Parts: sequence; C-alpha cells; structure tokens
Amino acid sequence: MSPTTESGNALVDDLAARIRAKIMSGEIPIGAPLRQAELANEFGISRTPVREALRQLQTGGLIEVVPNRGAIVRVPVPWEVREAYEVRAELEALAARRSVKRMTAEMVDELEAVNSAMYEQSKRNAAAAASDTPAAAEKTAASKGSANDQFHTLIYKAAANSRLERLLTDLNDAFPRNVSALVLKDNPRHRDENFEEHQHIIEAFRAGDEDLAASLVRDHVLSAGEHLAHWYERRSSTVYTG
Repeated sequence: MSPTTESGNALVDDLAARIRAKIMSGEIPIGAPLRQAELANEFGISRTPVREALRQLQTGGLIEVVPNRGAIVRVPVPWEVREAYEVRAELEALAARRSVKRMTAEMVDELEAVNSAMYEQSKRNAAAAASDTPAAAEKTAASKGSANDQFHTLIYKAAANSRLERLLTDLNDAFPRNVSALVLKDNPRHRDENFEEHQHIIEAFRAGDEDLAASLVRDHVLSAGEHLAHWYERRSSTVYTG
C-alpha cells in the first residue's frame, strides 16, 4: 500500500469517527440527512473522503441511504434494541458480580453521587422540554451528556476485565448515547424508577452481595432496553424516511 493510499484511508477513518461522534452525542439526530456537500464544507475537505466515510458508517449500520433522499441517520428498530440489551444485561450482570469485591467505599460513594446528578439532570431536561420547543429541548438533553452512562461505566471499570469492558462499550455504541437522557426526560415515572433501581444496586454493592447486585443489574438493563425500544418505536413513526 502506497503512502498516499494509507494517508487517504486514515483521513476517511478519522472523518467517519468524527461524524460518528456527532451522531452518538445527538448533535446530528436520528432521521437527519447527511449531505455530502455540507459535510465537506464543514470539515474543509473534498466530497470524495466524505462519500467514503458515509459508506463506512452505512456498512456499520449507523446510517442508511434512502431513495430520493440520500444518506440519513438510521432509526434503530425495536427488535435490534431488545437483542442488544438482552446480551448487555448478561454481560453487565457479570460486571456487577466482579465489581462487588473490587469496589471501594469511595467508588460506591461516587456511584451514588453520579446517580443523584443523573436524576437532577433529567428533571432539568424535563423542565426545559416543558418551556421550550421539542427540538430545542432535545438539543438541551443531548448537550448535557449522560450521567446515566457514567453510572454504568463506573461498574464496567470496577470489574477490572478489559475484554468485558470493551464488549459492553461496543454494545452501548450501537445506539446514539443521548437517547438515554431523552427517554428519561420524556417519562417521569421511568425517571423515578431508574433512580430507585440505581439506588438498590448501590445498596447491594455496599452490602457486598454479589448475587443481588448481578440480579438487580440484569433486571435494570432489561427494563431500560424495553423503554428504549418503545421510544424508538414511537420515534420511528414521526421520522420521515420515504
């Protein structure tokens, strides 16, 4: 492979990663068009690497090409979400089980602080939604990031198994990460349940109960997957893809 080819491939890979990051954060929302000319102008490059980067993202399932419309950010279908979360639930239960003996009191305190921050953040997002346009409220939720993800990431890291952490990270990266915040914003009851489920998980860590921690995490992830699948199901009916 020539240096020129290697350089071109690196550019395409970097560009695909940058576009992916915008999609995963919600800066480019699901259903949004990905116009080659606009992206080329934004990144200050020609259309050729943009076209190749979009092709790469299409192969990965993050975007799709719709007739008469071009490339758009793909809306996951509910069964995909349920399958992914079924696998995630088992892996995250394993991570929780491993984490119980490895998690210090300070780490458990951090989990509790993150859970409280997530709860307060989701309430602020809901308040913003009540006083703003839907698009602006969604942008606010996306810009805040997700303390919910931070909670689960702390458990992954405490498990001290790099392969397990990579598998869980890959599963999470299958769907835009801002959506967790949007699901909590849209459903006050689920927001309260999510906070309480996290609190029960924290109590299991404090008690050093591996079986209980694994069981609670498994049930929590499966429940979260159902809420996410229903959110995408409702959203797919409002996103034009024809």
